[in-house]
Amino acid sequence: MKHVLDRPVWSALGTRHKAFAQGDNLARRYPSSIVPFAATAANDTESLRAFDRLVPPNDSVIMLQAGPIALPDGLSAISAASGVQMVAERSLQIVSDERVQRLTQHDAAEMLALASLTKPGPFTLGAFSLGDFWGVKIKGRLVAMAGERMKQPGYTELSGVCSHPDFRGSGLGRLLSLFVANQIAARGEVPYLHAYATNAAAIRLYESIGFRLRSTMNVAVVQRTD
Repeated sequence: MKHVLDRPVWSALGTRHKAFAQGDNLARRYPSSIVPFAATAANDTESLRAFDRLVPPNDSVIMLQAGPIALPDGLSAISAASGVQMVAERSLQIVSDERVQRLTQHDAAEMLALASLTKPGPFTLGAFSLGDFWGVKIKGRLVAMAGERMKQPGYTELSGVCSHPDFRGSGLGRLLSLFVANQIAARGEVPYLHAYATNAAAIRLYESIGFRLRSTMNVAVVQRTD
């Protein structure tokens, strides 16, 4: 039996993020203004044909799944990478720090600037539509953040974890990862996350706070070639 997180984009858009779904019962995507994720129901011909209709010229999407990524003839992967998916199924350390605050639309410009600088993964100002974000400000300046992204029944993804280079090594990534993961767990859900397989430092951090490897993942940035 396939796990709901094997195709996390597909399962999110078919359940808790159904309101954002563009497409049909064969292929779906998020609006590009929110996050450039897309997925097929399977790797069969019908699903790939439906997926082809979801990617217009001059657009690109990101696919993320546990199995091999298949594409229709009109689309190609302009980059591909291996990733890991990690889950935290046991109790995590409870953290409390008065510096952690919920971020709002008033912080959007600083959030986008921090994400553009540190590149934690695809991030747009539409991210607020998907879940809550928290951050740490020092002298009024946003220096670290983390938040929620994809959601499936019983699961919420921890995402957007990043710290300004001037403050790396100060434990803010660990603090915010634990804080957001505990917010998710407090709702009775399992926190999970994705990282590139080559990002050994991030994987070690997540393992140290209680996440474990659930699956290897394939990632591809896809665009039209015909």
